[in-house]
Amino acid sequence: MENRRDGAKTTQRVLCTIERLDQLHAKGSVESLIQSLTRFSERALLILSGKTDVSASARKIGPVLIFERLWEEVAIKKVLQGLLSERKFEFNVERAVFLTVLHRLFVSGSDRSCDK
Repeated sequence: MENRRDGAKTTQRVLCTIERLDQLHAKGSVESLIQSLTRFSERALLILSGKTDVSASARKIGPVLIFERLWEEVAIKKVLQGLLSERKFEFNVERAVFLTVLHRLFVSGSDRSCDK
């Protein structure tokens, strides 16, 4: 639907129709329709509920936070720190390896350019 105001009068116009909700439920097509529509919006937050007072909040979780959690759960950080403990590097080698792997996963290009 599209709403337009013509002076003091508001008119509605149907842009397109999908199907009746009960027919979509009968076919089991509601979820596939929702998945298809979410690709057009990065900020889509869909709440399917019969309640009228639904409140929700969303936070965007970046790839760094997710990869950091995986890095620690797989214990790569501990393994690298253990292997490097006797070495006397002047910088945190584990963080450099983390950054290089993260760069390789999410950005194309040279590993040497990951500091940029």
